[in-house]
Amino acid sequence: MKETKPVEFKFVTDKRQEPDKLSPEERIRHSASVYLSYSLDQAQNQAGRCLDCGNPYCAWQCPVHNHIPGWLRLVAEGKLEEAANLAHQTNPFPEVCGRICPQERLCEGACTLNDGLGAVTIGAIEQFIADKALENGWRPDMSAVKPNGRRVAVIGAGPAGLACASVLAKNGTEVSVFDKYPEIGGLLTFGIPEFKLEKKIIRQRRQILEEMGVRFHLNTEVGRDLNPQQLLLEYDALFLGLGADKGKKAGIPGEALENVYQALDFLVHNIYSFLGLPGYEPFDFRNKKLVILGGGDTAMDCNRSALRLEAFSVDCVYRQGMLDMPGARKEIKNAIEEGVHFVCHKQAVELIGDKKVEAVKLVNTVKNASGRLEYQEGSEYILPADAVIIAYGFDANPPEWLGHLSVDLTDKGLVETSEKANFPFQTSNPRIFCGGDMVLGADLVVRAIAQGVSAAESMLRYMQNESRSL
Repeated sequence: MKETKPVEFKFVTDKRQEPDKLSPEERIRHSASVYLSYSLDQAQNQAGRCLDCGNPYCAWQCPVHNHIPGWLRLVAEGKLEEAANLAHQTNPFPEVCGRICPQERLCEGACTLNDGLGAVTIGAIEQFIADKALENGWRPDMSAVKPNGRRVAVIGAGPAGLACASVLAKNGTEVSVFDKYPEIGGLLTFGIPEFKLEKKIIRQRRQILEEMGVRFHLNTEVGRDLNPQQLLLEYDALFLGLGADKGKKAGIPGEALENVYQALDFLVHNIYSFLGLPGYEPFDFRNKKLVILGGGDTAMDCNRSALRLEAFSVDCVYRQGMLDMPGARKEIKNAIEEGVHFVCHKQAVELIGDKKVEAVKLVNTVKNASGRLEYQEGSEYILPADAVIIAYGFDANPPEWLGHLSVDLTDKGLVETSEKANFPFQTSNPRIFCGGDMVLGADLVVRAIAQGVSAAESMLRYMQNESRSL
């Protein structure tokens, strides 16, 4: 009797393999990307591990609902252009999300293989697909696009605004994007360090958007350089994508001392300096002791940026344990590898110094019977610091002119919209739509992209409906 060979499953025989990384010693010497790209063989091997589940939890857990099993299968078959086209059907910027999404909390966290065998490396493959496509000159097919006669102003060139502009342009709308920064991307460019998201990636996407007909008006702040009411006269509809970029204060004595920085102020200045923009000299942190307050992705960006500025030491203070930190696991791991020292179960209660900050007073935190954190008496501890960066997150920062346009806000300063309305993401002013962090509060880039896409689709229906009613 002929023996039958046991069936070999690729997800068993081929283990999860993440992209190679530069050594910690090498990467803190410059701002280059930490991760090396997959080779075609590596990408095909890892994509071939996908089970192609009948009910793909990975796609459901993705905020833009990417066709993940579909483009994994195409990569495994070597059909990279088809994979890129499929990836772009749901996400205008796969090259961004592949790099900065916290996949362990989203698609990879939902992967059926996650328990025991290791999730498919979805994020790294998404980046590979997009990078190879763009290297080979990929462009969206605009051959069938006809002008629809409508004009939209997008205020804010961050992820929500750019996603909205992309969808509108693909549907024949004339789109103008206004932003206060000198480059597009918003905090993709000016808030996320080069070692996580290379600025050439955003410049490349700008070129594509301009080829699609999108016009950018940069160094232009609505409310200062442009009257928003004039925009309503000149355009059929407006989209607001200004984000939530007001840093939360620590609310402790000494916060006004010299060399105490808000995280975003530090990151923006650092990137302006990296880009060589005039008036922004690099921070001189050589041989300085840095203390970062916070445990999210922004705190990790500050930690790792400070190391690249040759800080003598970087201490990251967080009020709970390492596993409680909201930052992406891979970013925390990278920070540890690069030399960041984590000080957990401690809370900063005072910044000490005369004119300049000299130290941080910390106390231990413990959970009480109800599970709430409280300070432990007699546990004060002094941590020396030459500079302190506060990374406690962001609040809404709505411009005053929203009130003049009859746009209603919540008690937290967020713009009121509804995803269940006839025209989702429409504000109290029917000609103004909004999405991203202005609606969500500070959240993930991919969620801002998802809302920008959905808002654009809603705006197209609204403008079509208005045309019919005329």
